[in-house]
Amino acid sequence: MSQLRLDKILADTGLYSRREVAVLISQGRVVVSGELAKSGACKYDPGAVDIKIDGNTVNYTKFHYIVMNKPAGYISSTFDRNERTVLELLDDKYTKLGIFPVGRLDKDAEGLLLLTNDGDFAHRITSPSKNVKKRYFVVFDGEVTDNDIMTFKQGLVLADGTRCLPAKLEATEGGAFVTVVEGKYHQVKRMMVAIGKPVLYLKRISIGGMILDEMLKTGEFRELTSDDCKSIILDKYGQSKKNSYKK
Repeated sequence: MSQLRLDKILADTGLYSRREVAVLISQGRVVVSGELAKSGACKYDPGAVDIKIDGNTVNYTKFHYIVMNKPAGYISSTFDRNERTVLELLDDKYTKLGIFPVGRLDKDAEGLLLLTNDGDFAHRITSPSKNVKKRYFVVFDGEVTDNDIMTFKQGLVLADGTRCLPAKLEATEGGAFVTVVEGKYHQVKRMMVAIGKPVLYLKRISIGGMILDEMLKTGEFRELTSDDCKSIILDKYGQSKKNSYKK
């Protein structure tokens, strides 16, 4: 790992600002590999040194990856003057890390939402060219027909002329599954309207190989492991549990 300024290493934890780091160093509370830190400008390889503050080891992580079971009533944004955002559900330590939602999940929708401060990872998930599948469970009035399934498979055109890439529609008990590789504005809802079946309930249940953890209660979140991130991108687990979900 390349060398970084000490104040950046500590600021990247989300626990301190660079100004606060300067104060900690001046108070003799920061120790690097057994020696008192002299300046926040000193550079170190964060993977090769032991940094302690008040005797407690500091674990450096450049990027953070979070999975959330988003509740209805929150928008997928970093800030809004009038609406509650999903960032308000995170712990305070994440507020200084530049965390943002990966793609959209409608305000009234629930389910799997990824958040990160890694722009490359976010692009890999949201770009249609990367073919990362997003799978939703929808409830609506009526029943899925063979014609509906074929319309989705061929790639339908929305009322405003927006063309959607081929998608998958599957009937299931109590509703249907919709799988897309895009993330256009209100896309799943608009696609369902296009076949005459407005959505009454929408929940995202998987992204790539990651299926929403049933142990993660609505509004809860956890940090992802490196294996989790790989499974999302590589679709490591496929959709083996695709028919196990019920509202």
